[in-house]
Amino acid sequence: MSDIFEKVIRNMGPLGAHINEAHGYFTFPKLEGEIGPKMNFNGREKLNWSLNNYLGLANHPEVRKADADAAAQYGLAYPMGARMMSGNSNPHEQLERELATFMGKEDSILLNFGYQGVLSIIDAMVDRHDVIVYDAESHACIVDGVRLHQGQRFMFKHNDIESCEKQLQRAQRLVEKSGGGIFVITEGVFGMSGNQGKLKEIVELKKSYNFRIFVDDAHGFGTMGKTGSGTAEEQGVTDEIDLIFSTFAKSMASIGAFVAGPKLVLNYLRYNLRSQIYAKSLPMPLVVGALKRLDLIRTQPQLKEKLWENVNALQSGLKEAGFNIGTTSTPVTPVVLNGTVAESTHLTYDLRENYDIFCSIVVYPVIPKGLIILRLIPTAAHSLADVERTIKAFKEIKENLEAGKYRKEELMNASIKS
Repeated sequence: MSDIFEKVIRNMGPLGAHINEAHGYFTFPKLEGEIGPKMNFNGREKLNWSLNNYLGLANHPEVRKADADAAAQYGLAYPMGARMMSGNSNPHEQLERELATFMGKEDSILLNFGYQGVLSIIDAMVDRHDVIVYDAESHACIVDGVRLHQGQRFMFKHNDIESCEKQLQRAQRLVEKSGGGIFVITEGVFGMSGNQGKLKEIVELKKSYNFRIFVDDAHGFGTMGKTGSGTAEEQGVTDEIDLIFSTFAKSMASIGAFVAGPKLVLNYLRYNLRSQIYAKSLPMPLVVGALKRLDLIRTQPQLKEKLWENVNALQSGLKEAGFNIGTTSTPVTPVVLNGTVAESTHLTYDLRENYDIFCSIVVYPVIPKGLIILRLIPTAAHSLADVERTIKAFKEIKENLEAGKYRKEELMNASIKS
């Protein structure tokens, strides 16, 4: 017999194993000050590319005022209880109606959190007779939702339509025997690579296979499509997507989420989403604040236009400088470099301490060994001067990396620029 506490302490997991070296700097860093392109880290101002504040709404004056006024009027407690019992309100229902209209769907449901919402939607939509078919690079919330499924699930290669069809063929053979259905899950924008999910090609498969499709468009909502309603609009397949999800944590710069789709299906979810039935209602200031944010997305297209001006300048500048940014076609901008995990720590330290640039870093085991990804998230609040400064710095760190300067242990204690 073993003690549970002793077991977890002995094995902290692939990320937790580096807690002593990483905590507070590489992991759980503290960005302080007003949310925006310039924030304080480790005692100094940094040019910040790490927040999904795509439209710059986090500190928009109208947003700040709406949040403050709602907090003063309602406090954070109202409404109390789960929505089914005592936590419903007219603003909650108004926000659902407005989101449904904006998304081109019959209805929508508010969710307290994106992660829990996706997991709970998957759990509610399928039973043991059904089969799930999902993209290999799906977000953790999808993976965890799939893990709850008591029936069969098949994973297709990332954005590989031939692989998707093969899994649909397997799924179809099973449901013909079980009497179940097929639930296809993918993303509108993949948050690590910036690739768009191949929604148009997947819905084309509906001509040959009977399935419903659920799309997590957390990074696409507000950034993609003519009106900003997302990747389905961008690809012209809004009507063919059965359920569309997004979170408020990115373009809306808040807390909460929603799912949009047919009214009868959404009514089923209202009465069967365990993460909502057994949880307190979204606090009123977040609902009122979301109404203001949605209004700005609809009425101020210049926010998305400025975002894309910065996206295009950053991505074209990086390409011209010889950087590999993969196949992104969205604001998510991964810069792929060759290097070890040890080199990545020195590179990140150099970038933050000597160039005053803060961005997220991704290494093994999230990506294969020998690769380093610096993920940049341009926003409408950034400037073209920020872009130029960053490209110049990245050129220098790439030269340092290729010259082997980040292999030296003493780099963490001394500036290599001096």
